[in-house]
Amino acid sequence: MGLLDSVLGQVLGGTQPQPQAGDIGSLGGPGGFGDLGNIAGALGGLLANNGDLGGLGGLVSKFDQAGMGDVIGSWIGTGQNAPISGGQLQQVLGNDVISGIAQKLGINATTLLPLLATMLPTLIDHLTPKGQVPQEGLGNQDDLLASLSGLLQKG
Repeated sequence: MGLLDSVLGQVLGGTQPQPQAGDIGSLGGPGGFGDLGNIAGALGGLLANNGDLGGLGGLVSKFDQAGMGDVIGSWIGTGQNAPISGGQLQQVLGNDVISGIAQKLGINATTLLPLLATMLPTLIDHLTPKGQVPQEGLGNQDDLLASLSGLLQKG
């Protein structure tokens, strides 16, 4: 089971069959989650050096400004990942960022927030295996897109 399958299973509460990578476009019917590339692209906008927030360093700054630096620090560090709620994530990122990601994925913010609150800590944890933000960041959006697509498809 891939990372995306696992996260979606957690978000959906295990009440629906686990999607296969090829089935992801059918989730939620018309205007569903799209494909893995869309998800990776939307997340890349948050994490890439040339993304809207200025990369992982910019995202860390947003968390610090919201008084939640310890939460994202746990995702980057090598210990247990601290949980975050969708509401807290919306507070950190702001309505414009959340709306933009939801629009890219063709879903509403209410659907996006629990998915993002589950997926983002895991992705950041996997992208920072040494427990720190790389000095050069996580790369530009194209590099990160390739990296995230590979990670989301891993079984």
